Amino acid sequence: MTLSDSVRTEFFDADYRAALATLSDGSVHRRFDPYLDIDWDAPDFQLDPHDPRWVLAPEYDPLGATEWYRNLPLDRQIEIGRWRIANAIKVGAAFESVLIRGMMQYIMKLPNGSPEFRYCLHEMTEECNHIQMFQELVNRIGVDVPGMRPLFKMLSPFIGVAGGYAHVILFIGILGGEEPIDHYQKALIRQGGNVPPAVLRTMEIHVAEEARHISFAGEFLEAHLSRMGKAGRAVSSVAFPLAMRWLASEIMAPPRSFAAQFDIPEEVMREAFWEGPHSRRILSGYFGDMRALARDLGMMNPVSRRLWSMLHIDGVASRYRSEPDRRAA
Repeated sequence: MTLSDSVRTEFFDADYRAALATLSDGSVHRRFDPYLDIDWDAPDFQLDPHDPRWVLAPEYDPLGATEWYRNLPLDRQIEIGRWRIANAIKVGAAFESVLIRGMMQYIMKLPNGSPEFRYCLHEMTEECNHIQMFQELVNRIGVDVPGMRPLFKMLSPFIGVAGGYAHVILFIGILGGEEPIDHYQKALIRQGGNVPPAVLRTMEIHVAEEARHISFAGEFLEAHLSRMGKAGRAVSSVAFPLAMRWLASEIMAPPRSFAAQFDIPEEVMREAFWEGPHSRRILSGYFGDMRALARDLGMMNPVSRRLWSMLHIDGVASRYRSEPDRRAA
């Protein structure tokens, strides 16, 4: 028996260890490098500030769906869309940094031979590559966007450290941040990826590797929740929808400076984030997979179901992973 098999095996059943081994093997043999797998200087990858593909798609972007935005002149739609896409990319990079802080805090407490230690380091390596990829893209878009909203930016170092100690909540939060981005990018790719090619290429890479990360988070929660008592599971069932709703806004909604810069009326911002019926369908659509996961983990109880509904993120659970949400479209 090897060291990895003998240390604390009582905490990991064979299926979980096999899943970790498969994910680690995938990170070794199916991985991307932002400076090897993206030809940043290729003619097709040059980013034109006047490209009409910067216009926000009404099917997937809640601001793009508003009548106010659709009635703007094309050049103004492009300008706003370019800023919004660049800022969402910057926010994605910032969220990855919070994930890395929390995950590093967690794994440094693990014993020798822990199979989680190896896979988490693989994932953090990939997230570092994503940060490089996202920042390179923002630099080339050429818009000086702020990224995260001010309060989240201020709290992010502490959130990461705290997450290392409340590791189940950390991984619920990881899913809360990853799912909206993953859902949005997959929807765009499915519909032909009508964005500039450099943006599309980063989305393709991100979606490919995030599949492993999201799969691991689900496996992690299943393994660790099964060892928690009733009180811990009850707290986690409430934390699940709260984290989904909070992080959806942090990831997908722009900072207040965006509305001020582009003279967007307050009622338009409210409609888009997330008080309008169409924007609420988009919001709910982000979490079909998470509703299925919560159900499968036994996290859907009368209290948590009511909370999912009150937060406007309830709905039908996905029948299979990454099932398209056809209601918003």
